[in-house]
Amino acid sequence: MFHANRFTELVVDAGEDAQDVRILLVPYRAEEITIPADVTPERVPTHIVDYSEAEQTDEQLFQEISKANVICIVYSVNNKKSIEKVTSHWIPLITENTDKDSRVPLILVGNKSDLVEHSSMETILPIMNQYSEIETCVECSAKNLKNISELFYYAQKAVLHPTGPLYCPEKKDMKPLCVKALTRIFKVSDLDNDGILNDNELNFFQRTCFNTPLEPQALEDVKNVVRKNLNDGVCDNGLTLKGFLFLHTLFIQRGRHETTWTVLRRFGYDDDLELNQDYLFPPLKIPPDCTTELNHNAYLFLQSIFDKHDKDRDCALSPEELRDLFDVFPYMPWGPDVNNTVCTNDQGWITYQGYLSQWTLTTYLDVQRCLEYLGYLGYSIIAEQESQASGITVTRDKKIDLQKKQTQRSVFRCNVFGDIGSGKSGFLQAFLGRDLMRQKMIREEHRSYYAISTTYVYGQEKYLLLHEVFPDIDYLSDADMACDIVCLIYDVSNPYSFEYCAKVFKQYFMDSKTPCMMIAAKSDLPEIKQMYGCSPLEFCRRHKMPPPQSFTCNTAAAPSRDIYTKLATMAMYPHARLRCMCTCNRCTFCLCQNFLNSELLQTVRAKLYAVVLRRHVSQADLKSSTFWLRASVGATVFAVLGFTMYRVLLKPR
Repeated sequence: MFHANRFTELVVDAGEDAQDVRILLVPYRAEEITIPADVTPERVPTHIVDYSEAEQTDEQLFQEISKANVICIVYSVNNKKSIEKVTSHWIPLITENTDKDSRVPLILVGNKSDLVEHSSMETILPIMNQYSEIETCVECSAKNLKNISELFYYAQKAVLHPTGPLYCPEKKDMKPLCVKALTRIFKVSDLDNDGILNDNELNFFQRTCFNTPLEPQALEDVKNVVRKNLNDGVCDNGLTLKGFLFLHTLFIQRGRHETTWTVLRRFGYDDDLELNQDYLFPPLKIPPDCTTELNHNAYLFLQSIFDKHDKDRDCALSPEELRDLFDVFPYMPWGPDVNNTVCTNDQGWITYQGYLSQWTLTTYLDVQRCLEYLGYLGYSIIAEQESQASGITVTRDKKIDLQKKQTQRSVFRCNVFGDIGSGKSGFLQAFLGRDLMRQKMIREEHRSYYAISTTYVYGQEKYLLLHEVFPDIDYLSDADMACDIVCLIYDVSNPYSFEYCAKVFKQYFMDSKTPCMMIAAKSDLPEIKQMYGCSPLEFCRRHKMPPPQSFTCNTAAAPSRDIYTKLATMAMYPHARLRCMCTCNRCTFCLCQNFLNSELLQTVRAKLYAVVLRRHVSQADLKSSTFWLRASVGATVFAVLGFTMYRVLLKPR
């Protein structure tokens, strides 16, 4: 409807009155006129284009029609033929030269009202009812300027607040798309999901859309109007969905389209009652080698959405509760595979932790889709933020994290490699607490190649994202190799399983800075010698990897999560070259091992030696007592510092 400069163009046609209008204006056709924005009620500049049959061709008229936002058809109130030509000539001509899906609104203008005492509205009303694209009719007088300013006001209003998308005059009711949009707005504004807008929610809605709260008396007056006209429009002193829709129908019927349009546009809708692309996909710059995560405000918002729909307070979303949550979406965003991607309860329902994990996964893998989803839920409105982009944190380049040897990231990606049948899927599902028996119940079409959940790294909660990579070694993409840690899984009961892991490591990761871990899966089965040049243990020693970690998901209880803690720790501290032997990262032995092998301690030790021993040690210095005194002092300081840091590490435990 709008041009980029937000100008409103009008084509004014004088019909058979062209001769009379020429006498009034002197020329056949008025020059193009622009009404400045500051003199119009809607604060929008208006560009007026006149048309004359005497001076212009049909081709010129069609060009102007194609550029117009609204068209005024002028007829003479004292000329019956002029009125008839509106339907016999002008409306069909305009209809034929405009797109059916984007019809230009029409304003009927009855000129020369100063020459008659009666109104032409009785004749015009049937025409208005016949053509839905006619917004309104205005009777005016160009001679004494009666209703001229009103004409341009209604023309602007027809563009900015059109009736067509909202209301069906024949049925005297709102159109389905309008009802659908307002229903979503009601559900988003219903913060406690009880089906009623209470006073607090109505005031929040009023402030959101019109920047001012409703006075208590005004609030009661609104509810009283609904009570008088609709039995179930008000319930428990709050406005129901039916009452909310009735109010907007009333606004439209009384000509207050701008009220409904203000609400619709505040909640992201365009002139076609579709959610605006700028609303759903706000700009978000993501530099290379950076990842995207939800920030604290976004998690708080998503928690409130979960609490709003978890009606039975069981910390899980049943299929009905999940459908209710996504009722404000145009489609169901989560499929059955989500239940095999995140944690669920014994009934297979997504838990609170699984719910947040899935949102974290979506943000990490496809941030544009996450922005779209947050837009449907009304994040920018409820959280009172400029856009959904304010809920996203773009992490810094991973190279900077490696240089500074610290990271603020909360999500770490582990790509899982292994030959067919090595146990990759079981490894992913075990991370979600599912043993072998539960895994056998998963249908093949509902299988997921991702698994995400939380784990703790030195007392900090982090998300570990596991991604099962397709086993075709010759077709690994950049995404298959872009991760924080590599997990190589082989089947201890298959003598040819380890060879695949060795090939993947040598071809893609041997010269990479990405840490790798070897997993000896299906450790509950008898171990068979691997048909490779060296044993898995020897292979790991040669390439300075931790020894192969035994793992099985064939357990009576939930599979152990120690291996996942180790993976998350290595992903978070790739520079530390951790050598945890028991994989718990919490016991005293592990803490000491990791501390003594950390690069931080090595750096401190080197600096202390540099300070104590100065720059160079000569043969003479080695024989002097002063040198050994300095060495003793340095060793003492190093020991005290090491013990202090060890105590600090143990405190959180």
